[in-house]
This record gives sequence, C-alpha cells and structure tokens, in this order.
Amino acid sequence: MDNTEKQLLKLQYCPGISWKDQYLLLKNDPGLNQLSHMTAAEFAAITNRSVGQAEAILDEFQALSYDSLYSFLLESSTTFIPIFDLQYPESLKKLPQPPWALFAMGNTSLLKSRNIIAVVGAREANQYGREAVQKIIPGLVKENTSIISGLAKGIDAFSHDAALQAGGKTIAVIAGGFSHFYPRENKQLARRISRQGLILSEYAPTRKPEKWQFPARNRIVSGLSKGVLVVQAAKKSGSLITASFALEQGIDVFAVPGPITHPLSEGVHALIADGAKIVHCADDILSEWKQE
Repeated sequence: MDNTEKQLLKLQYCPGISWKDQYLLLKNDPGLNQLSHMTAAEFAAITNRSVGQAEAILDEFQALSYDSLYSFLLESSTTFIPIFDLQYPESLKKLPQPPWALFAMGNTSLLKSRNIIAVVGAREANQYGREAVQKIIPGLVKENTSIISGLAKGIDAFSHDAALQAGGKTIAVIAGGFSHFYPRENKQLARRISRQGLILSEYAPTRKPEKWQFPARNRIVSGLSKGVLVVQAAKKSGSLITASFALEQGIDVFAVPGPITHPLSEGVHALIADGAKIVHCADDILSEWKQE
C-alpha cells in the first residue's frame, strides 16, 4: 500500500472520524501526506471541529499501527479497497456520499458484475415472502444475475440463501464491521456468503453496528445494482429507502404484489402505484432489461 492508502486505512479505524472529516481532509490534501504530523489546531481549521475534538481524533489516529491493522486484514482474509483503487466500483463514486473505502471478504471480482439486482423487503417477512424469492431468484441466477442484499432477517436472508441454493453469486452489504455480524442468527449465512460470494462494509472490522448505519448502507446496495426488487414492505420501511435511492440513481424498481389484506403489501403497492414494474417471475425482470 502507498502512503495515502495507509493513512486512509488508519482513518477508518478512528471511532470519532466522520465521512465529512475525511472529505475535508482529502480535499485539503489528496495524498493525506500532512496527516501524520498535523497539529490539532490545523486539523480543527480544516474540518471545522473544536480543537478538543481534533485532539481526541488525532490521538486515536497516532495510536494506530498500520502494520498491526494490515496484519489483521491478512489474517481475516479481508481486502481493503480505497476509493481510488481500480477494484472500487465506478457506480459508487457517483453517489452523493461515496464510501471512502470498502472492506471486502470473498470474491471481489463480483464488484465488476454487470447484472446485479438488489432484493430487499421486510424483516418480518412471512412464508409468502420466502416462497416469492424462492420462485424468482433461481431464474435470475440462471441468467448470471448476482443477488445483492443487506444480510438482515427476513427477505434479505431468504434472498441470499435462495441465490446460494441455486448455485448463484450473492453480495451482502452490512452495517458495522466484520467482527460484529448482525443479527447473530445470520452468522452462519455470512460465512457461506464469504466462501461463495462477497460481503462488503464501509466500516472497519472493529466497528459495532449503529442504528444510522442500516439506512446508510442501502445507498451501497442500490448503487451496485442494475435494479431493485422489493418483496413485502410495510408503509414505512427501510426497503422503501433503498427503492428511493434507486429512483434517484435512475435504477429500475420492481415489486412483488401481495394480498391487499396484509400490512406488508402496503409499501409494495405504493411503489407499484408510483410506477414500479410488477413482478411474478424472473422473466418479468429479464425481459425489461432485454428491452434496454
């Protein structure tokens, strides 16, 4: 790794550092050459932090050993992909707030896949949701489409599992770092994905998941996708956040209709009313893509 990558890696391990701090530091000094000998006053002037906050962040930064961090990544088979690396997906650079780096575990060549569809939906998904993804995903896998989701309970887990069962590739984008998979019940699934697919996080392995990271990771899920398929979603749902990111990014939104009597159909039917394409089988998605 060159000096810029080393400094950027260390920044990811600073608990106090924010996306905006890193943006301002890189804007001021794209090579991050000044960071290792920067004073708290200089850091504060660049980031608009108080000198006390700057001091605390710089203390954390100076205490980190690049060699130790890099050894840990090697031991845990984790790849560090900074924003200026050739492996970093071009589509993510177009986001309003692109991740400054990605941590990856598994097959990083999947980042270059042309056909990736996000499958998202309710954590409280029921048997209907499970059967819907089991019906649709094998047909997508057959046409070399990779499945991306967020490793949450419900539709996310059903989708990753259905892709693996069909012999396909799947990508999981998680909140927090690789040392803190959430929910714990999906740990086994995460191991399978790391062997047969790819797990991604914009957070260092030591970071515990926080509430705000869950909606934030949805921009990566939609940013890597050619389309987003929503299966079972309530009126106010994280899945609708992913769908709205997709619409902002000009990405196709698909939806599986549900029974009108069920609350988990409300969000999906609202998307259909807004123009999402109704999906009953894989061909409904594939035929749409063939027309483009």
